[in-house]
This record gives sequence, structure tokens and C-alpha cells, in this order.
Amino acid sequence: MKKQLLAFVLISFVLFNIGCKKAPTEPNETLSVSVEDVSCTEAWVKVTSANFQNPGSLTLFVDDKPNQSITLVSSDTLLYIDSLLPNRSYKIKATFATNNQPQTTNEVIATTMDTTNHNFTWQTFTFGEHSSSTLYDVAIIDENNIWAVGEIYTKDSYSRDSLGNWIDPYNAVHWNGSEWELKRIYYNYRGTPSWSPIRTVFAFADNDIWYSSGLHWNGKVFEQPNTSAFSGWSPNKMWGTSSNDLYAVGNNGNIAHYDGKNWQKLESGTTLNINDIWGIKDNSGNNLIYCPAYNFGSGGGKKLLKIEGNKIGEINWVQNKELYTCWFNTPHKLYAGGEGLFYKVYGNWKEEVISHYFVFRVRGNSLSDIWAAGGFGFAAHFNGSSWRVFDEVTLTDGNYYGLTVKENLISLVGREGRKAVITLGRKY
Repeated sequence: MKKQLLAFVLISFVLFNIGCKKAPTEPNETLSVSVEDVSCTEAWVKVTSANFQNPGSLTLFVDDKPNQSITLVSSDTLLYIDSLLPNRSYKIKATFATNNQPQTTNEVIATTMDTTNHNFTWQTFTFGEHSSSTLYDVAIIDENNIWAVGEIYTKDSYSRDSLGNWIDPYNAVHWNGSEWELKRIYYNYRGTPSWSPIRTVFAFADNDIWYSSGLHWNGKVFEQPNTSAFSGWSPNKMWGTSSNDLYAVGNNGNIAHYDGKNWQKLESGTTLNINDIWGIKDNSGNNLIYCPAYNFGSGGGKKLLKIEGNKIGEINWVQNKELYTCWFNTPHKLYAGGEGLFYKVYGNWKEEVISHYFVFRVRGNSLSDIWAAGGFGFAAHFNGSSWRVFDEVTLTDGNYYGLTVKENLISLVGREGRKAVITLGRKY
């Protein structure tokens, strides 16, 4: 009897302890928020989830007011906030629930950028006497050192001098701070100096300037690294982070990359003309590059190519809109132009309704200092909050094909009638 009682007590004790053990629970999910980027009126906020389990709801608060509610589907989520005011600090946090318990993230401060001003003084210069002189591109090294390139035909172009020497047109013009000087730049073709129009120039420094077809000025002489990659084509535009990491794009889908030693062709996946290229270093230190491809005036296909690392793909573009140029300085907002000016933010394209003229080029210093220029001398500036169109620089019979901005200086280049034109703007 005692043995039976002892066994009963032992079994009861074991069952009791098993029954009292807590059921395993999932680890609590924790969220944090951080500010990824800001403009004058926008902020990009990253939500990071630790111990991410299942899709869950989150409510974002801006200055303690609900701003948006979303369902988290991954451990990292980027949220977009618009309609903010320039030069103002906002408190941002989020609420969520874990194991049916309400939680609040950390609070961060997002300070929006201040606007820039629209105040510019202007100077316009023209060059050439015949044959539709045109400038296609321009590079600003500093206010006393500007290069513009194209084709400039003076009265004696395509004639012979008193000694019988053939006179080539000019294909560049240089600003030294007080005046412009016309230049002839020759490239080497099978051992012979050869002239052609120059469509692009890209400068890293006074002694580090690149021109069409891989021609490089090192501060003393022109050099021409192995250019077999340019067989049958010439670059329309160039972009790079240094002379060890430079890209060139051209007609028929041509793309080439220079690594400091050699040019190498890249397969673009298209035969469309690539008219522009722009890029940045992303948060991982890799190149993020976009290239608009379109045969201007054809009404045919349009592609917005994306170069990321060693891969070339494409992203969606606004249907049936002509595409020619792009610019960005953050992964979060991309500008593209042609038949209008558009920007892509949070996966969607939106149009900037500023002109009905064709946009040949868009460039900027920052999200609060952007320029667009194009048909009939259209030129407009975005200060982070509003656009201003500068009617005082319009052209009566021509277009601006290129522009560049550096700090408080902007240069617009193109054609007016049969003359090449440069317009310089200085912010005050």
C-alpha cells in the first residue's frame, strides 16, 4: 500500500511540473526608425525590424500626429513623407504591436533643407558665322575655367590660308575668367591628327579633362588611351567618379567603361541612342547609374537603363513620353526629362508642369538647386519649393542642348540661329 501511495505521489509530482512549464513564446519584435534623406519638403525614413516575424501594422507619427499606416512585410522598410515645410525640424516615431502589446519606437528628428534663391545675373555669348554652329556640352572647373564643346564655323572654315593650309572649324571654346577663346582639339586617327565636332566634355580638374572618343587632357598634353572600344561610334555624354572609373554612352546602345588603363565595351541590351548618363555612389559605395535611351524625333522606343555594379537593366518609364536626359543625387529621387520633366519617388512618376518645351538637359547641385533647359532656350530653376522660368534667357530660333551647374554658377549651351550660344548665370 505504501509503495502504491509513493508511486502515485511521484507520478503526480512529475505531471504537475510538466503542466506548470510555460509554453515557448516567440521573441518580441522590436522596431527602430532612422532618417535616410531629406529635401526641402520631403523626408525618407527607414524602419528596421529586429526579430521580424510576420507582416504587422505600423503607424508613423510626425510631430505626434498620425501621418500614415502601413503593413510591414520585411525587416527593412523605407517610408516617404511629403508636404513638409522647408528649414524645419520634425519629430518622427512609430507605434506598433508585438504579442498584442502596444509598443513605440525611438523618436528621431528630421530637419528639412532650406530653399535656395532664384536670383541670377546673366551674360550671353555667340560664336560662328555659318553652317549652324552649335555647342553640345559644357564643363565648369571654376568661375575662371570653363570648357564648352561642339562645332563652330568661322568665315574661313573649310578654306585655305595664304600658304595653302587647310583651315578646320573650331570644336571647343574656353573661358579664362574675362574672355572666350576659340580652340581646335584634334584626336589621333591612324596616326594622323583629325578634326571632328566634339559632343561631350567631362572635367574632374584643370589637369584631368575628358572629351569625345576618349581624348584626355592631363594638364600638359592630350593623350588618347586605347580607344578600340569606340570603333564606329563617338560618345554623346560621359560621367564618372574619377579617371579610373569613367563611363561613356552613345548612339546604337553603345556604352563603354574606363578603369584607368583600358576602355571596355558593355552590353546595354538596346540599339537605341543613349543621349545622357548620370550616376552617384550608393550607400554601399557602388555606382548607381541611369542612362536614357531614345532615338530623338523618331517616336519609337524609350528605355531608362540602370547600371548597378556590373549589371545593366532598365526601370519603368512614363508611357509614350519622349526621353532624353536624367539627373539625381540620391537613390530616393530621380529626375528625367524629354517630353516634359518628371521625377520618380517612392516607385511612382510625377510630372513637374513647368513648360511645354522639350527638356534636353536636367542637372543640379542638390534637391534644392535643380536646373532644366531645352527647346527655344527654355531654362527653369527649382529652389527646393518652387520653379522659376527665366524668360530673359530664351532663344528665338534655337535650343539649349547642354547645361552644367557648379555652386553658384550655371552655364547653358546650344544654338541660336546659325550661331553657337553660351549663357552664363551667376547667383547673387
